Amino acid sequence: MLKKKIDFATLKRFMPYLTFYLKENLFALIFGIVAGGTSVYLTFLIGQGIDVLIAKGQVDFIILRQVLLAFVAVLLITSFSQWMIQRLGNHVAYQSVNRLRKDAFKHLNQLPLQTYDQTPHGSLMSRFTNDLDQVSIAISAVYQQLFTGVTIIIIAFIFMLQLSLILTLVVLCVTPMIFFVSYWVAKRSQNDFAQQQQIVGELTSFINERVSNQQLVKAFRHEAANQALFDTANNELQIKGQRAQFSSSLTNPVSRFVDHLAYVAIGLVGAWLIFNGSGGVTVGMIASFTIYSTQFSKPFIELSGLMTQIQSAFAGLARGFDLLDQTIETQEPAIELPVVQGNITFEHVDFAYDSTRPLIQDFNFKATAGQTIAIVGRTGAGKSTLVNLLMRFYDVQSGQILLDGRPIQDIPRGQLRQNFGMVLQDTWLFDDTLRENLTYGRPDASDEAIYAALQKTEMLEYVMDAPKQLDTPIGHYGVKLSEGQRQLLTIARTMIANPPMLILDEATSSVDPLTEKKIQEAFLALMKGKTSFVIAHRLSTIQAADQILVMDQGQIIEQGTHQELLRDKGAYYDLYHAQFQE
Repeated sequence: MLKKKIDFATLKRFMPYLTFYLKENLFALIFGIVAGGTSVYLTFLIGQGIDVLIAKGQVDFIILRQVLLAFVAVLLITSFSQWMIQRLGNHVAYQSVNRLRKDAFKHLNQLPLQTYDQTPHGSLMSRFTNDLDQVSIAISAVYQQLFTGVTIIIIAFIFMLQLSLILTLVVLCVTPMIFFVSYWVAKRSQNDFAQQQQIVGELTSFINERVSNQQLVKAFRHEAANQALFDTANNELQIKGQRAQFSSSLTNPVSRFVDHLAYVAIGLVGAWLIFNGSGGVTVGMIASFTIYSTQFSKPFIELSGLMTQIQSAFAGLARGFDLLDQTIETQEPAIELPVVQGNITFEHVDFAYDSTRPLIQDFNFKATAGQTIAIVGRTGAGKSTLVNLLMRFYDVQSGQILLDGRPIQDIPRGQLRQNFGMVLQDTWLFDDTLRENLTYGRPDASDEAIYAALQKTEMLEYVMDAPKQLDTPIGHYGVKLSEGQRQLLTIARTMIANPPMLILDEATSSVDPLTEKKIQEAFLALMKGKTSFVIAHRLSTIQAADQILVMDQGQIIEQGTHQELLRDKGAYYDLYHAQFQE
């Protein structure tokens, strides 16, 4: 749950990212002191310049020239210092967020698969882009006020005290009202900003889904329905965003109104002091004092003007740290693992994605090294769940799965998974070159190994005809592949990795029958001597399997070879004849 108020614990948590750049902060502090001091000194020079303008024909041009020369020199120093602060501020802002983004992405890679199953991908993407960009913008905007503003406040206060204690008290009576205005507005608008950032994430997720599945949307003529859903979410974002922006934008004009009341008070009290000859107050002194009071309150007013950005940044930080707070997979130290033979045993395994809806209960099964195990059954029978448990994408709730007699819970996930090759029904290729995609599981693979795998999957001719052959980019910025070609490439990728165990989940579902027959021959060669789990709905692809498991509601209801199961005339017999009617 995101925080509804500005949580300074969140700011404290982000401080190490800012203080990491100690040298930049130190130089910014130095330039801030210089810029603050010179800004206040400029005001002092303005007062001196006014006081030498005594009357018509009574101007001391010598002193005025000295004042003007000093004013120009100090102005150059002030401008240079402020420019340096801005550069340093941008560097610290974007580098600190860069480090936070790296930490968040590293954390993302360590999250369990369950997190990705339960969290919209667009929401995760929004936390890395929009949310953290808001943090960078706010830090860069506030940075100059942090150093220059504090210096100006301190020095301006000292100068005001030296000029007039009475006028200083007038300013001090009005300035705290700016704090109350800022606090009151921030307290009421932060909840709107948190909801705004959350809706932005949801809208990003919605757009990401609809754009990536636009073919499906058009096929089912859902453009109007999608537009209606988008309009609803977009209107909600407009309402929340407008409410947050409006309430937050009140801070600056109200703060300026309060500040202008101070000008009026200074003018009235200063005029009264001049007419009464009290405290040696002059017109130039009142002019300087008015500017001092402006400088004294300006940092508070400018910060109040940045309240919208600051609140968006806090909301973005809260969402970013919410991601970092999610529990990661336990980091397991590597162990000395003997050469994997591929004996797999399920012993009294229980598992459910939802504790209220049991899926697999007291599941027992044994696969001998080198066997091909086919898993069939109706949709939702638990076939893919076995794959999730084998790969430790999810851990069993009770019982155990053994690999060569060793519980897989005792094997680090990375070491376990590198012994499996997966070809899934949903193809996944990256927006990169053919070579990078094909060698994803084995980066050091030679060109000869790549070409051999492509030859077996009937993709060699296609790759050789590509503009840059193996270095041809694919995806959004490269050549377009059909779904069948994408699946052939994922099969070739697994062949190149050459792991001791295989998981094939409807691996030829997007391939035509003629190509499928050729790939089956390649698969037979690939699976030779390897323990293979084949999930298939097309029963023609699994007739040569050593064992066929027929599953229903998380249980094995039949087990045997193709011929044995046909003779039994049970569930497999019904499935088979449903596909191959005489």
